[in-house]
This record gives sequence, structure tokens and C-alpha cells, in this order.
Amino acid sequence: MPTPAESYEEERRREEKKKKPAAAKEEEVQIFNAADFRKREVIFQPKKKKVALRGETKKTQITTPKASKRIIKVEKAMSVNELAMAMGVKVSLLIKTLMNNGVTANINTALDFDTISLITPEFNFEAENIYLTPEQMIDAAAFGELKAESIVRAPVVTVMGHVDHGKTSLLDTIRKANVVAKEAGGITQHIGAYKVKLDDGKEITFLDTPGHEAFTQMRARGANVTDIAIIVVAADDGVMPQTAEAINHAKAAQVPIVIAINKIDKPGANVDRIKQQLTEYEIVSEAWGGSNIFCEVSATKKIGIKELLEQVLLVAEVEDLKANAQRSGTGIVIEARLDKGRGPVATLLVQDGTIRTGDNIVVGSVAGRVRAMINDRGEQTNAAGPSDPVEIIGLSESVFAGDRFDVVKDESAARAIAEVRKKDAEKSVPTGKDAVTLEDLFAKIQKGKVLELNVVLKADVTGSLEALRGMLEKAGTDEVKVKTIHSHVGGISESDVLLASTSGGVVLGFNVRPDTKALQIAKERNVEIKTYTIIYELLDDVKKAMGGLLKPTLKETVTGRAEVREVFTVPKVGNIAGCSVVDGKVTRSYQCRLLRDGTIIYTGKPSSLKRFKDDVREVASGFECGIGIENFNDIKVGDIIETFTVEEIARKL
Repeated sequence: MPTPAESYEEERRREEKKKKPAAAKEEEVQIFNAADFRKREVIFQPKKKKVALRGETKKTQITTPKASKRIIKVEKAMSVNELAMAMGVKVSLLIKTLMNNGVTANINTALDFDTISLITPEFNFEAENIYLTPEQMIDAAAFGELKAESIVRAPVVTVMGHVDHGKTSLLDTIRKANVVAKEAGGITQHIGAYKVKLDDGKEITFLDTPGHEAFTQMRARGANVTDIAIIVVAADDGVMPQTAEAINHAKAAQVPIVIAINKIDKPGANVDRIKQQLTEYEIVSEAWGGSNIFCEVSATKKIGIKELLEQVLLVAEVEDLKANAQRSGTGIVIEARLDKGRGPVATLLVQDGTIRTGDNIVVGSVAGRVRAMINDRGEQTNAAGPSDPVEIIGLSESVFAGDRFDVVKDESAARAIAEVRKKDAEKSVPTGKDAVTLEDLFAKIQKGKVLELNVVLKADVTGSLEALRGMLEKAGTDEVKVKTIHSHVGGISESDVLLASTSGGVVLGFNVRPDTKALQIAKERNVEIKTYTIIYELLDDVKKAMGGLLKPTLKETVTGRAEVREVFTVPKVGNIAGCSVVDGKVTRSYQCRLLRDGTIIYTGKPSSLKRFKDDVREVASGFECGIGIENFNDIKVGDIIETFTVEEIARKL
């Protein structure tokens, strides 16, 4: 066992061993000089920027963006915050500038293009409106030879007439194919579009309509696809209700009319009687000194067909129908339906340009791609030019007859146009072209226009109808005229309302009522329907409406005259004229004027009328009174104050 002295010695040695490394380190640090420390700082610390001790310090340079970057592109509107970011200025500065220009705005206020174009020059910027309407977008998305020379196109002919007068049979004979058997009961159920090639190589496109309904529907939607209208009249039947309506629709569309008198081979056919009937509708044969072409035909016996087609081509030549076949296609939807196997199917009539399989297309507010095309003969085709009817597959949704279609360069353009049209359609409710009510017409006559009131007239019997037509024609004046665009016997139908809507007129009924569908469409299209049971009530209403349109006659009556004898000044009131009534009665509620030496100085209203200290309504001749005039104090002794009334007398027709 070690002694305490040995233990103490051993402990001391251990402590010395521990102290030796620390002492070695201290000795190691002591040998570093200042240069070594500087090197370490350079390695481990970032370099400090040298401070310029002499001369002027550099200033921040304010750079101006180049001209191309100083244009702010605006699409309809921008918020204040967006505009400030686009110009690189503080929002507070922009708001201050707006307020200096009279525009109160905050950071989220939307600014229209006009405001932006007014403000941006103050910051050395320009505003450019990049918003495009659907029409401008279509023009931008069109492709092909847009300015190529136009070529003569085939005329588009609509065949119209009364039920069972031989429209489809006539077309069948022209086409040399049997389509009558395909229709239920031999009555055309849908619109068919067919292109016929004649012996001389010329072509005509025919539209076979179910009566005139589709024709009206498309016109109501703003589409006018027809170049020439053929009105078919049966020689043994004469002019019937739908014949008259077809004539009126063709006239409203302002298209040339060719009359085809069919069934001339039948016993009882009377061509002259039909010509006589048609003169009532201002359709006069060339043989009778008129301007309308009449052709006598027989669809079953194939009589006069060649002459009819020659006359159609002659009219087309006069119309000078041309189109550019080298540009992207555009036109109208003739028919649309939903097929179980193929999806949405649309029959198109190409009006300009060429449509091809694989083209991107926008129809109304629906975008798609033409996956397949079938022509009028049921054959697959890859291209369709001006006046060609084709059936296409490839639309995403169903479309409507009368919609416009346009071929565009790419899918994104088609979708953008469809989206804009969809938004526009949501904002606006479809109404008639220029639907009016009898009350609306007064606003128009004030603009100095010679008005023409379009009327669709329906009655229960022919006698009443003729009497009404004659009376309405005589009711017009130089300023206001009544134009009966259609008149017939029978109830008020959907067709009548559509015609009134597209022509901007009203429907008048005598002893007849509108059906449910007609009332519904009239409400949608804002068309006025008025029905009467007494003929003179109808005539009086029209005369009253037209009389209201005429400027009323103003009749002025002087009720009293007072001479100013003294002028009194009343504090806070003004000058009061002390008068003596020399003629009639001076009335407080009437207008008054101040005359000086026979000249009118002021016209206004009495502010007060007193006799002694009492307010009175009127003062008779021979009595004295005090008269104050509203907003007028320049009254002198000897002036004359007149009170008068102005009466509006309605002018009668």
C-alpha cells in the first residue's frame, strides 16, 4: 500500500500531463502573425465593397422602357391594381392621377378602355384594345385565298306553297328521283336540300320546305338563305291560305318570286283565274304588264319543267350571285337533329368558301370538327363548295336551324368563338327583329321618321277581312302609314306571330283568338296581339294609336291681364308687383308672362297671389292684388302680367 506522500506525487504527475497539451496549443497560437489572420478572413468571409473616398458617388439611373413595352393591352377592362402593375407605378400614384381626372376609384375598381386610354399617356404609356367581337374573331380565324376572284355560284331556290299543291312532286320531277314515297303520307316532314345539275352543266340548289314554317323560323333567327322563291299554285285549286302566307314571307324576305302554276293537265284547271287572284297580292304576270314570271307546269306529266328552270337561271343571272370558293367555308344550318347512332347531325348550306373533312368548325355557340360529310345524294364527300348542301357529323352539341357556321384555322379559335357567342346568348334574350307595340310608335315618330305600321290581320270571314283591309289602307296619312303585310281568314297562329316579329309589326284579330303556342311566342318575342269583336273598335284603336303619333296642336288661351301700378320689395322674398286686374281673371295655378312695351320679357309661374294679406286662387277684373313671379325680380311700373293656359289638342286622322 503506497504511502500518502507517494499518492500525492502520482496525483501531481497526472495533472501535469493534462496541462501539457493546452500549453502546447498556446505556444502554437503565439507563432501566428497578422498576415496569416488576414488570409483566413479572405478565405472565409465575403469581400467587402470598396467605398469611394474621393469624387461624387454614383446615382441610380432611371431607365425608360422601349416603345414596344410601353403599350398596355386591354381586353374590355382592367382593375386599378392590374393597370398599376402593368405600368410599374405605385397604386396610390395611379389613384391620385385618376382622381385628378375626375374618376373616383380604389385598388379593385374596374376601369374601361376609354378611361385607361385617357390615363396611360400621363405615365408615357399607350393603351391598346385587344377585345374582339365574335365577327372579328371569325375574320381573324378565316384562312385560304380571302381576296380571290369570286365565281358564279348556283342559285338557292326555296319551293313554297299550299299543302298538296305539288311542291315535292315538282321537285321530284326536277331531280328525276322519287322522294315523295319516303315522306309520311306524301307530305314533306322536314327540310330537304338538293342540288340539281341541268343538261347544260348549270346547277340549282333547291330547298323543299314543309309549307313555309321553316322559312319563317330561319328568317326569325336572322338567316336569309334563299336567292329565289318558287311559289307553287295548283291550277285546279287556286290561291289558298298557305299560298298567301308564302307570298307574304317571300316579300318580307325581299327575294324574287317565280310563280309555278302546277297541275295544268287536270280538268278544271283555270290559269287566268289564278293570275287574277294573285293580282290581289301585287303579283302581276309579265303577260299582263307586270314584273313577275309565271310558268305553267305539270309535275306528273313533266310539262313546262325545262322552261321553269330556264326562268330560274335567268333571274339568277340578273341577281349576279357570286362567291369565293378558295377561302374557308361559311354558311347557314338548314336542318339539325340528334341521331341515335351518330350523335348531333346538321345539314349545312355553304354560302361562301369551301368546307372539307377534318376542318375545325364553329356552328352558333358549338365548336366541333368535321368528321364526315354526306351530300344530298347520300354519298360520302370530302369537300363542299358554295351553294352545296351537306350533312356533317362531329359536333359536340345539337345546333339550331338558322345558325351560322364558320370554318376556322384551329380548334382553339373555334372554342374561343363558341365561348364568346355562348356568353352573348346568355346576356340577351332573343326577341323579334324590331318588335313593337302600338304605344312604342310614338317614340319613333318624334325622331322625324315617316312611320309604317306593319299589321298582320286575321278575321273569321272573308267579308270582314276585305272591309278591314280597305279601311286600314285609307286610315294612313303622310306621316303615318298602315301596311298590311299579311291578312287571312282563320285563328291567330304561331306563323302569324313570327311574321309580325320579323317584320316589326302587330297582330290584329277580328272575331278570332290566338292559340296557346302563338301566345307563348308572342310573349317571348314581345309581339302585341289585339283581338276585337266590333269592327269599328279595331279601326278606332288603330286610328287612336296613329293619331297619338301625330304631333298635337297647341292652343293657348289668355285668362287674365293685370297692370303693374307699384313695385314692393319684401325681404327674403323679392319684388312683388302691386297690380290692378284690367281684363279677365288672374289665376295663381296658370302660367304667366311679363310684357313690357308689348315685348315678352319673361315667362314662368306666379309664386304668390294675394289680396290684401290673404292668399287667393284668383282675382277678377277691377280688383287689386299682389303678384310675385317665380325666380324673377325685374318688375317695373307699367308692365303687364298675363296669365294663360296651353292646351294640347290631339290631331285626328
